[in-house]
Amino acid sequence: MVPSAPIARVRGLGYEYPGVRALSGVSFALHRGTVTALVGPNGAGKTTLLRCLAGLDAPLEGAVEVAGVDVLDRPREAHRKLGYLSDFFGVYEALTVARCLAHAAAMQGGAEAEIGGAVRRTALRLGLSDRLGQAAGTLSRGLRQRLAIGQALIHGPELLLLDEPAAGLDPEARHALAALFRTLREEGMTLMVSSHILAELDEYSTHMLVIRGGEVVEQRALEGGAGPGERRLRLRLAAPRADLAATLGALTGVRVVEAGEREAVIALAGDETAQAALLAALLGAGLAVAEFAAERENLHDSYLRTVRPGEGARA
Repeated sequence: MVPSAPIARVRGLGYEYPGVRALSGVSFALHRGTVTALVGPNGAGKTTLLRCLAGLDAPLEGAVEVAGVDVLDRPREAHRKLGYLSDFFGVYEALTVARCLAHAAAMQGGAEAEIGGAVRRTALRLGLSDRLGQAAGTLSRGLRQRLAIGQALIHGPELLLLDEPAAGLDPEARHALAALFRTLREEGMTLMVSSHILAELDEYSTHMLVIRGGEVVEQRALEGGAGPGERRLRLRLAAPRADLAATLGALTGVRVVEAGEREAVIALAGDETAQAALLAALLGAGLAVAEFAAERENLHDSYLRTVRPGEGARA
């Protein structure tokens, strides 16, 4: 389903460092309740783009709008609607975890009476509840990373921008972070996450924005052949059927993406009820269904298809 209103719009963004054009004519929109994987090679302009979105760097040209607020004209107002975590973050080492979180909430205009509750909720989400009284400077690298993420989202931003958020986290913490991002999305928050680890982004991203040489190469949903209002499904049979493609194509609401004699990928119009009805129809048609599940396109293959056409399937 295509979300109705964008939470952020970028139009004709250009940025230059001395002698280097970092961004050129960058335009895109982020829709509410999505998680966009910002991907591209080193030096592509990903960090510069995030900083411009966050209102930390002023572009040479173009416009940035977040939640209806012009980031360049009203940066302070925009900052209350977004959260940002730099790849090189900092915490106040002499303050306790609780005070670091409270300070971040207050800086974003949080009401004094509500800050204590926000600190406790954020600490719980990031697995820091047992560290609230500990000085930030004594935390491990991974725990400091969690604290920095907590500081970025404690005020409940509508848009959360994260540059390499899982750097320094162990596998268990990375898994917990992916679960957190999925929860935030389900709650209506929009995220843009930059990372070189595509498998990590694959756990929670709904969209992909590819940037290369300071320009947007592609932006699209990671639905792998499914259109608006459709869901992508993979079907595998216990025994081959020469007429599998024809049988699937004759069913209402089914569009065949690819099919052989034993496996097929289809796009189904409808929700889970339609999916259940389709399974019943397949069984009723005498198909020996061994596997029937939602399928999502692999971000790594999708990215390679974008930057190296024809190579994604072999990667």
